[in-house]
Amino acid sequence: MVPPFLARLLLPLAIAGAAAPAAAAGAPPHIPLWPGTPPGSEGLALEQRVVERSSDPRLPDRYVDNIGQPFLSVYRPARPDGRGLLVVPGGGYQRVVVDKEGTALVPHFAGEDGLTLFVLHYRLPGEGHREPRDVPLADAQRAIRLVRQRAAEWGIDPDSVGVMGFSAGGHVAASLATRHAERVYPAVDEADRQPARPAYAVLVYPVIDMGAHAHPGSRERLLGLSPDAAAVRAYSLQNRVDATTPPVFLLHAQDDGTVPVENTLLLDAALRTAGIDHETHLYAHGGHGFGVRQAHGSLALWPAMVRAWIDVQAPPRDAGAGR
Repeated sequence: MVPPFLARLLLPLAIAGAAAPAAAAGAPPHIPLWPGTPPGSEGLALEQRVVERSSDPRLPDRYVDNIGQPFLSVYRPARPDGRGLLVVPGGGYQRVVVDKEGTALVPHFAGEDGLTLFVLHYRLPGEGHREPRDVPLADAQRAIRLVRQRAAEWGIDPDSVGVMGFSAGGHVAASLATRHAERVYPAVDEADRQPARPAYAVLVYPVIDMGAHAHPGSRERLLGLSPDAAAVRAYSLQNRVDATTPPVFLLHAQDDGTVPVENTLLLDAALRTAGIDHETHLYAHGGHGFGVRQAHGSLALWPAMVRAWIDVQAPPRDAGAGR
C-alpha cells in the first residue's frame, strides 16, 4: 500500500505528464536512497509533510519537510538519450520545493532533449539528524552513486550524470561538485563504491557564500545561529573549488533580493582561478526563485542555453538509446 505522504507526492505526476512526454512504462515513481534508516537519522521518527501552496491544479507548488526517508523521483522521457540529471530543488534548507524547481523542469529537460531526471528529496539539517551540516550532501552523494549503480535500468551512461541545483539546492549541488571526494557517511552497500563526482553542475541562483553575502536563513539552518569562522569558511563553497571540480554553468539575476548575485560572482572567480571550465550568465531582472515558470523575456531562454551547454559536457547518444 502506498503511504499517504507518497500518494500526495505522486498525484501531481499526471499533471506534469500532461505537459510532457509520457514516462516510459515500468519506470519506478520513486527510489529510496537508503536500505533502511539513513546514516545519522537513527532514532528519529519523522512523518514527512507535504504542503500545497497553489490553488491551480494545473500548476502544483508543493513543498515537503520532516524528511526522514529521502528518495529520488524518476522522470523518463519518451525517447531517453542515455543521459541522467540529478535535480536538487531549493527551499532555504527549511523545506524542499518539489514542483517549481523539480517537476516543472520535466517538459524542458525530459522532453525532446531526452534527459532522465532524478529529483532529489533530501533531508534537512534542522530536523534532528546527526552531523546535520552534512546530511544534505550525504543524500546527494548517495543519490548520484545510486543512479550510477543502477544506470542500466534506465539506459544511462553512468559517466554522463550531472547535477542541477536551485538556491539552497544549489548549495547542495555545488557541495557535490566541490566535495564529492569527502566521505560524509559510512558506506552501506555496493552502490557506495561508485564515484560521487558529477559530470557537470548547473547552479541556478545558488547559495554559495556563508559569510558577508550569505542568505541568512540558509546559513542559520545549516550552520546554526553563531557559526565560528572555520565553519563559515568551510561551507563557503568558493573556498572548496579545486582541480577536480567538474565544469559548471552559473545563472543568476542581478536584482535577486534573497540570494545576492555575489554568491555566483564569488564562485565564478574561484572557478577562473582554478582553471575550471564554466559559463556564467547574469540577468538584470528576474529576482529569486523564477525557475521555469516565472522566467520572462530573454531569461525564459535559460533552459535552452543549459541544454545546449549540457550537450557539450555530456553529448547525447543516438535518439532512442536506452529504450
